[in-house]
Amino acid sequence: MTDPRSALRQQLRQRRRDIPAAQRIEAAEQLADALFALPFAPTHGPVAGYWALDGEIALHRWQMRLPDTLTYCLPVLSGDVLRFAPWRPGQPLTANRYGIPEPDVAAGDTLAAEQMALVVAPLVGFDAQARRLGMGGGWYDRSFAFRQARPAPPWLVGVGFDAQQVEHLPVQPWDVGVDAICTETTTFIP
Repeated sequence: MTDPRSALRQQLRQRRRDIPAAQRIEAAEQLADALFALPFAPTHGPVAGYWALDGEIALHRWQMRLPDTLTYCLPVLSGDVLRFAPWRPGQPLTANRYGIPEPDVAAGDTLAAEQMALVVAPLVGFDAQARRLGMGGGWYDRSFAFRQARPAPPWLVGVGFDAQQVEHLPVQPWDVGVDAICTETTTFIP
């Protein structure tokens, strides 16, 4: 069965890639400010970001400004879900089966999704109702399916550029909602 959102994903990924480098750098700084301003931004515990690829908005400004009471983690593929591993610049990385860098650690040194305080996830598109369109692989939906039946934590935040906003996104029953979407200029909280 073909996902009817596939064509939209292609259009929005191209829109994201077309953003000029200088605008991307400025957007990363503004996004960091937005993430720290979230009303539920944690003050301690593990928080996760991602390795920005394919024009995704970068998290390095946010990561570098995190206080010592927060532990920055990157996602690690584990079966059909994500686990999370603490990571600092300079620590070893390995490419997963999609070519995405992830911490080179033993499975026992990773954290389950339920252990995270906050998870920042990339998005392909979003709407003003804070609905997130991902890449279509379902990694975040499977990993955080437990959030369908219980409140945060972990807090889930989708991030992207203003240019990725669309008027309306269709949702599927398995889509796990986010607690906020942050861009370089706006925060949407459903």
